[in-house]
Amino acid sequence: MDVYMQQVNKDLRTWQKAMQRGISLPGRLTRGVQKKINKVIPEKVHRAMTTAIKQMTRGVISGAGFTSPAPVYEHDLAVRESRIRSRIEFYKTTAATEGALTGAGGILLGLADFPLFLTIKMKMLFDLAALYGYNTDDYKERLFILHIFFITFSTQDFRNKLYPVIADWDNYSRDLPEDINAFDWRNFQQQYRDYLDIAKLLQLMPVIGAAVGAYVNHRLTDKLGQSAMNAYRLRLLKQL
Repeated sequence: MDVYMQQVNKDLRTWQKAMQRGISLPGRLTRGVQKKINKVIPEKVHRAMTTAIKQMTRGVISGAGFTSPAPVYEHDLAVRESRIRSRIEFYKTTAATEGALTGAGGILLGLADFPLFLTIKMKMLFDLAALYGYNTDDYKERLFILHIFFITFSTQDFRNKLYPVIADWDNYSRDLPEDINAFDWRNFQQQYRDYLDIAKLLQLMPVIGAAVGAYVNHRLTDKLGQSAMNAYRLRLLKQL
């Protein structure tokens, strides 16, 4: 095994442990704080977030509004992931710039950030899927993208439930119904919204909104990119 593959396996094991660890006391306390914060956030913010998530989910499921790049076939994983890291860096910069601009504009532009940021993250996932050689014209691959998205932005107990599905996706997807609209994504939507509520509330505040928006968007885009890399690595390594 070459040096690069050794590092890949090390990173993958670290990610796998994070996706399957137990629910910690800090995690439980954070959940309690989250519920209190939800009561403080204005209702129009909740509605805007929920609407944006629903539209994004439907768009990914139907393929509407998201182009499907042609799959890239590259046998050398190091070369492939060099390109992938470049794409992640591009989207991190894009997301940070968008977060700073909308964060500087107060609550109205802050609300506009939510659907824009969702779109940036989803476009990145479509690009990464293609760079790993997967065809997102296939609705099962779009479902895999949604699973990556939600396992990244969810509570630990929800991650524990999603991880076995992602880890055995190629077998799991064989039994998926032909009608993609048969899935209920309400729980997924709530998980993501709750995960981001604290950060997005700070982004709506004057003075600090721009800095918070840039930092949060940059960090979360990187987190999503790393999750995607490890999720696709799981599938690729099983094929070797």
